[in-house]
Formats: sequence, structure tokens, C-alpha cells
Amino acid sequence: MIGTVQFGLLAASIVLFVPMGMAGWHLSRNKMLFFSGILFITLFVGVHLTPYFPSVSDFVSSFSSVVLENRDSCISFLHEIVWDETPKPNRVDEFSANSSNYDFSWAWAKSTPVIACGFQRLGQIDASDLLNGSWVVVAGDSQARLFVLSLLNLVLDSTQMEMVEGDLFKRHSDYHIVIEEHGVKLDFIWAPYGMNLTDVLKKFKHDHRYPDVLVMGSGLWHMLHFTNASDYGLSLGAVRRLVESLLPVSPKFGTDGPVTGSVLVQTPHIFWLGMPTLINSMLNTEEKIEKMNQMVCDAYDKELNESKLLRQSGGPLILLDVGLLSRNCGLQCTVDGMHYNGVVYDAALQIMLNALLIESQQRI
Repeated sequence: MIGTVQFGLLAASIVLFVPMGMAGWHLSRNKMLFFSGILFITLFVGVHLTPYFPSVSDFVSSFSSVVLENRDSCISFLHEIVWDETPKPNRVDEFSANSSNYDFSWAWAKSTPVIACGFQRLGQIDASDLLNGSWVVVAGDSQARLFVLSLLNLVLDSTQMEMVEGDLFKRHSDYHIVIEEHGVKLDFIWAPYGMNLTDVLKKFKHDHRYPDVLVMGSGLWHMLHFTNASDYGLSLGAVRRLVESLLPVSPKFGTDGPVTGSVLVQTPHIFWLGMPTLINSMLNTEEKIEKMNQMVCDAYDKELNESKLLRQSGGPLILLDVGLLSRNCGLQCTVDGMHYNGVVYDAALQIMLNALLIESQQRI
């Protein structure tokens, strides 16, 4: 479809510019009209007969696949981020490891593919325009809640944030907000285990109501309270099967449901919020230090990679790799070895927004 349209545009360009070039060569008006007519008829017939000629159709299809491949390759470069750490002027101890003594910032790397993809750090206006009219659902544990905090910090002003932050961080609770000026409906669902995520997906399927953007993640609670990587892998498999059963969907919205927005194409945009890098020596309880060690973390990461949940392993979800982002930000970005500074979740948010731009073939 895309290739055919582009082929048609190419043909139209030829019809328009070739006669102009001929006129530039001072051909007579009659000759120019004659050649223009012949050219138009030939291209018109060619475009409409393209589907019936395998060789031409293959060319068009290959052209389309190249466009799609380039789009997917840009998604693979979204995590190419570099970090900068600057001591605060008023720090007390020059050698202190306390993250409050430092300011952190990030930027996309200056590599050739990253520059070619043209990633953008969206501000309040652009992010609000992108999400305008959308229903966004974030389901998971405390990491997901911090991700929601970054999203709200981006689209709300400081006064609005003072009003919502207390409600957002009520322990083990859901959170709901409608940002009327931007037409954005946001739901945070407390879902620390894989089975909680399957319940969320089952409800979407039962109600025939699907969010425009869905961000999910789990693992930390399972690691602490079950410490069973194989069981975690089974829960991820159940999530994958349910997600696949939702795609493709034709959402049916009620009068109180979400309004079709700029990020909705045909199916929900679904992301997996990865677990952070755990700094075992900084964890704040003996139980966490014992159960959330590097060997257990590696086993859980292996189950995620083998679950075929993520797009890089053939699955449906785009990874927001908080593990990579937090590891590269470093020890100075966390005070408890598990929850990181807001800049890490801000980077994950901007990666998601740029993925939405790529997936929706939009540009701000």
C-alpha cells in the first residue's frame, strides 16, 4: 500500500516536471502537449496495472519493506544514550556518593544512525500534542509509578504536580487522572506480579476497550517474594499470549471511553518497562540483599529474553530498557540500589515518545 502510493507520487512528479523541462528546451506547445499526454497515459496505465505484474509488484513490495525496515532499525537505536554527571555547587562533601550532590543529564549519542533517525527530546507542548485525545495505561510496581511521575512532570506544570503527586504515591494503590486541556486520560494500575498484568489484559479483552498506549512491567516483587525465575518465565508467557490475542483489535469505546487520538493507528502501542539494575550492596533490607543478588537477576533477565515477549526476540512489545539506562547512569543515580533518580525514567519516557512517533509515522 505504501509502496504503491509512493510509486504513484513518483509518476505524478514525472508528469509534472518532465513537461516543464521540455518547455525549458523551447519545444513547441503542440509537441509539449503531445508528449505530456502520452507520458500521462503511459504512467496512468502502468500504476493501475502494477498489481498484475509480479516483477513490478515485487519491486514495490521490496521498496515498502525497506521503509519499514528503516523504521524498525531506528527503534533499535533509541537506547543509544550518553550520560553526564555534574557536581552541584552547594555539595558538602566532594567525595560523597549521595546522589543529591550531583545533577544528571542525558542526550542521545552522536553516532551516524542516531543522527539519521532524528530523535527528538519532546517538551510539554509536543508531548501533549502527540498524546492528545489518548488513553494511556501504565501497569506495574513502583518502577511503573516512577515512570508515571515522569510523564506527569512532562505534561503538567508545577502547580498541577503539587496537587497530584500525593495521590499518585499512595502505597499500593491505583491512580487515575484526566488532563482535560490536553485530552489525555491516564491510568496507573498497581500490578506488581505477572498474574496482575494478565488480569488487566483480560479486563481489556472482556470490555472490548483498549488503551491507545499501554506500558507494563513486573519482576521485582516476584523476585523478592517468590525468587523463582522459572515461574516468572511462565507468567511472562501468559502475558505474551494475552497480548497476542488482543492484536489486531478494533476498539469499541463507550461514551465515557477514550477518544481516538494522534497515537492510535489500529492497535494499542504496547511497551515493556524493564527492571532496573539492582545494586545489591545498597539494598535496604537483609531479605532484599539475600534474594535479589546478581545470580537471581541474571536468571530473571534470561527468562524475559526467552519468553518471546519483547520485539527483539520476536514478540509484540517494545522494551523500555530501564536496566540499561540505570546501569549506564551509575551508582550516583540511586540511593537505595533499586529506585533511581527521575532522570532515568525521563529517558525511558522520551524513548517511548519517540517510539510512538516512529510507529505512528509522525513528526513534530
